[in-house]
Amino acid sequence: MYLDPATLLTNSLRESSWEKAVSRIMAAALNAVDPAEAVRRVLQREGDTLRTGDFVWKPAEGGQVYLIATGKASLPMAEAAAEIAGKRLSAGIAITKRGQAGAAALPPQVRLYEASHPVPGEDGVQATRQIRALLSETRPNDLVLALISGGGSALMTAPAPGISLEALQHLTRRLLACGADIREINCLRKHLDTVKGGGLARWAAPATVLTLILSDVVGSPLDVIASGPTVPDSTTFQDALEILRRYNLTETTPPEILEHLQRGAAGEIPETGKATDPIFERVHNRIVGDNPLAARAALAQAQAEGFHTLLLTTALQGEAREAGRFLAAVLGEVHRSGNPLPRPACIVAGGETTVTLHGEGLGGRNQELALGAVRDLAGLPRLVLVSLATDGGDGPTDAAGAVVTGETLARARQAGLSPEDFLRRNDAYHFFDALGDLLKPGPTQTNVNDLMFLFALPA
Repeated sequence: MYLDPATLLTNSLRESSWEKAVSRIMAAALNAVDPAEAVRRVLQREGDTLRTGDFVWKPAEGGQVYLIATGKASLPMAEAAAEIAGKRLSAGIAITKRGQAGAAALPPQVRLYEASHPVPGEDGVQATRQIRALLSETRPNDLVLALISGGGSALMTAPAPGISLEALQHLTRRLLACGADIREINCLRKHLDTVKGGGLARWAAPATVLTLILSDVVGSPLDVIASGPTVPDSTTFQDALEILRRYNLTETTPPEILEHLQRGAAGEIPETGKATDPIFERVHNRIVGDNPLAARAALAQAQAEGFHTLLLTTALQGEAREAGRFLAAVLGEVHRSGNPLPRPACIVAGGETTVTLHGEGLGGRNQELALGAVRDLAGLPRLVLVSLATDGGDGPTDAAGAVVTGETLARARQAGLSPEDFLRRNDAYHFFDALGDLLKPGPTQTNVNDLMFLFALPA
């Protein structure tokens, strides 16, 4: 993957060499978390032996490699891993987001499926059944090479007995709209689905499992990323029920889901895999890329471009519009006092905010974050705030995020647009689309949370 910085230019980023530098900094962040390169950095083959860190797999008595890849970065990760595994690769399955298969360069023994995201679909259920069937062939001498990235929770789906796909779809939509964070959403997913919460590791037994993970979750908790298909689960059925109560979803949750969770909490249904389960003794999990890696690459490029730099945080969470106001306040402080950095300044933040839906507009958390910053940045010269989804898709839109400057509010007023109006409707997409300030790089085939870039250009 190489992202051309020009794909990140918007109407507010076409004026001078400084604005072009801004796009090069953002592109450097994305290029640093290229999924194929992330796999190549950590996985090596020496003859027939595969190695990553302290883990070594030496094939014995005809041992073969089975490849399973799921998530928004599944294709480049699978292509790199298949090349490294070479002739030992017996078979594999990769699941990617519908519409992103493109010109995949997978070997013939790796079958490719497209599936629905972020709400699971029948296509993902069918592909996951094929994974289970394939893994039923594994033997003790085999290696299952699992490649996991964000989005895998929706793409790889195996509803628990008694749970219909329709019920899962209904609950997923409610969870995505209520402001629940990814830990809470995936807690419920793990307790309603047999491949999650260590389920894939159970299917892979008796083979050894090596999982390479591209993290899209703040702090990279292994049991949360893609709902931890090869990781012991730290949550319980009781936790899942409490999340429904916290967001007032109990009354609208499909009865079959509520009954399943209640039976689990009562001990009538086995819990998800826990750390004491011997199934995990032959499982090895490793993070190969994350948000801090992308943020550090952005800062290195910014320094090369002549900016003073600061990593603010890689754990930004909370309501998107409020996060936008906070980041606008940080930029305002730079303008007023030169703190925490003098101009030219580049401050980077990473994380994953949430949106509580009140209207029926179009957008995503990055666009809403940017819209939340518009009024607080108004009139402040030579300041730029960018919020970017690293996978290239922010919410159910073709945009990855948006750009705000001190001139955005004035331009919006000239166009008859009120940011408050669009915030009420959760309609950030149409606000920034009218101004030409949506970021549209297309699918990046990586996914390491969101990145926010705060620039104070020379006065």
